[in-house]
Amino acid sequence: MSALSEWLFGVDNLTPHGFCLLWEPGLIWLFAISDGLIALAYFSIPLALVIIGQRRADLVFRPLLWLFAAFILLCGATHWLDVVTLWKPVYGVQGLVKAATALVSLGTSIALWWWLPSFLALPSPDQLRRANAALLESEERLAHAQKMEAIGQLTGGIAHDFNNVLQVVIGSLGVIERQLARGRAEEIGPSVAAIRKAASSASNLIDRLLAFSRRQTLLPRVIEPDRLIVDLEDLLRRTLGSGVELDLRLGRCRRSVVCDPSQLESALLNLAINARDAMPAGGVLEIATADRRLDAAPDDPDLTPGDYVEISVKDNGAGMSREVLAHVFEPFFTTKPTGRGTGLGLSQIYGFVKQSGGFVRIDSAPGKGTSVRLYLPGRDQREVQPAEAIAEQKQGCPAAPCGKMLLVEDQLEVRMQIADTLEEMGCEVIEADDGDAGLKVLESEQSLCLLVTDVGLPGVSGRHLAEAARAAHPDLPILLITGYAGKSLDSLDLASNIEVLRKPFTLEELTERVRILLARAAAVE
Repeated sequence: MSALSEWLFGVDNLTPHGFCLLWEPGLIWLFAISDGLIALAYFSIPLALVIIGQRRADLVFRPLLWLFAAFILLCGATHWLDVVTLWKPVYGVQGLVKAATALVSLGTSIALWWWLPSFLALPSPDQLRRANAALLESEERLAHAQKMEAIGQLTGGIAHDFNNVLQVVIGSLGVIERQLARGRAEEIGPSVAAIRKAASSASNLIDRLLAFSRRQTLLPRVIEPDRLIVDLEDLLRRTLGSGVELDLRLGRCRRSVVCDPSQLESALLNLAINARDAMPAGGVLEIATADRRLDAAPDDPDLTPGDYVEISVKDNGAGMSREVLAHVFEPFFTTKPTGRGTGLGLSQIYGFVKQSGGFVRIDSAPGKGTSVRLYLPGRDQREVQPAEAIAEQKQGCPAAPCGKMLLVEDQLEVRMQIADTLEEMGCEVIEADDGDAGLKVLESEQSLCLLVTDVGLPGVSGRHLAEAARAAHPDLPILLITGYAGKSLDSLDLASNIEVLRKPFTLEELTERVRILLARAAAVE
């Protein structure tokens, strides 16, 4: 140990710096340790700068970063050589390192002053915060402008279509008046048919708008997607025509779904029509079903993890560009020629699926066809409505005996029409013009065979009337009539003795629905 100390601190071995450091061991160690630590820090800093430069390729002044790394590395080397020269006079090597350090230092200094104006032009954190705030404000203004543009497009589309409907109605009424004045009552048939067709078009337009806004009154049932598609196959083939081949790929779906079957059928028909129009020279339309288990996706906030049934409709037609895809779900947006499409088909499908708890995905590219996938929440237990009950609803049932009925409707003209229809069926009708009057009849304990009520009533709503009737008479058949129910029926349990009839409806539809309810009640008894 003494030999090592003598070698380190002996006078002969300290000739290079011995006279400067006065051969004092404490001073020697102070210089050695300090220069060693400085060199270690100088070597570690360039390493950090290199890592930053490699991982942040977006940095503005990366060349200057490399210059600083080289400069600091050479400075560390000079301090390391200062430790070495305490014992070894390697001043030549130290001189070369210092010369390299001088050149790199000079280059770094020139580059720093050269880029100084650019450095000063960089925004401060406060400027960035203000810029971000201004950007958010401009984005909100843009979103508002886009929303107003969509509302304008929606308003224009509604005005166009409804004015056409009103023109048919007003023009046909004028023709009817002239024919009646001339004593030609037998010739008003075509005008009446035109009014009926226009009213049906207006009803379909309202249904599509409500579906898009997710405010449609749905009549959900537990159904098997495969069975529904098979039942729809003949209609699909007639819709597609002979030039388009229908390829059904079913059998991979074991789950059932809860949705409005008529709306699902309408969605599939709309997609089939779009596919047919996209394949004017013919092609293949593939409809497939499958069970899917979907997990959460950070880039897809609309996706709720869970079990789904996927219904895909795929064609090999013309396809759509990215610009068109960005607008396909907007109401009244269409790529079809004027008069061949309303632009409400896909928006209606989107609203129906979202309102049913699912979501829609669409993929397309020019010349590569289009694939639309509907995802509806799946249920493992099959609670499909019996085929006999479905046939009964679609085909009607034998007339059941009528008794005393309560009709609650605040619109006089509508109430008169319904009352006349029920009386023609042989029923005794008790009329009420608001919910309070209807509730008094229910509380009077009169023997009723049916409650027919509008949902949107002044005072006590039709929903509350139905709940009061079920509480007092659990088996009483109830027919809810609505033009727009909003969310008032969302949580209502639609038991077998409760039906919903959407306005506008024909008197034949009203009669059939009443007969079905009365027949069910008679079967239970």
